[in-house]
Amino acid sequence: MVTMDDYAESVEITWCPGCGNFLIIRALKMAFVELGIEPHEVLLVSGIGQAAKLPHYMKCNVINGLHGRTLSYATGAKIANRNLIVIATSGDGDLYGEGGNHFIHTIRRNPDITVIAHNNQVYGLTKGQASPTSDLGFVTRLQTGGVILSPFNPIAFAISANASFVSRGFAGDIEHLSKLIQTAIQHKGFSLVDVLQPCISFNRVNTFAWYRDRVYKLEDDYDPTDKITAFQKSQGCSLRSPTTSSYGGDKIPIGVICKHARPTYEEQTPALKDGPLFKAEVDYKLLDNLLEEFMRLSKKSN
Repeated sequence: MVTMDDYAESVEITWCPGCGNFLIIRALKMAFVELGIEPHEVLLVSGIGQAAKLPHYMKCNVINGLHGRTLSYATGAKIANRNLIVIATSGDGDLYGEGGNHFIHTIRRNPDITVIAHNNQVYGLTKGQASPTSDLGFVTRLQTGGVILSPFNPIAFAISANASFVSRGFAGDIEHLSKLIQTAIQHKGFSLVDVLQPCISFNRVNTFAWYRDRVYKLEDDYDPTDKITAFQKSQGCSLRSPTTSSYGGDKIPIGVICKHARPTYEEQTPALKDGPLFKAEVDYKLLDNLLEEFMRLSKKSN
């Protein structure tokens, strides 16, 4: 029987004491244990940032790649071995900023992966610059006059882009977050879990107390398959209204906001119809011919 200790890695954790990342990693381990998932069945993928350190602190398969390329690696890994449970885990900068283009097209492809976005509304690793989800007016050492751009709303965007599973959690409610991650893993297709995660060092506005005053769990009779209602709910997920000049405003729903069935990328890719790509037979003669042709054309062009 799998336990949380099976995922324990004996390395020093370098997050700030009190960081919301500690709660997210615990919620993720709890989800794996509840689902009976063994470490060898999991692949954690991340890019660059404080959140992207998470795979270093868990004993399982890991890919830590370039900034903003998290979803590319995750998609490629799922194509190569669809038997793996692929979890992409990174920050709002890595996934929505540098990785924004990949975020768009990964939703379009709908690979069977789970994406956990540590959304602390700030760049933590590089010491506190505004991120794509930073609130209007948010003051940093770089944006000394306050952020002038409206924050990116990943929930509304994902729904409008036809993502098959869109949810939001709060690091301060670990039991709810763990259940949310479990549901996301069990969903077949692209699953987004956007986690509101306070940064205690560089975001002194969106604190645990700030979120606790605003988050609420979606009602038991809420229907996440109703896309119109889901999109309306997503507007409450905008952490600050662009028309206001002070913090506060709408309550923020947490839970599964939108969900529907779509064929996955793996199901629609002809090369995968006979099984995982890594088990496919390789025609080395064909590869040799392609390489020879490439070298011939290269010499000709020179």
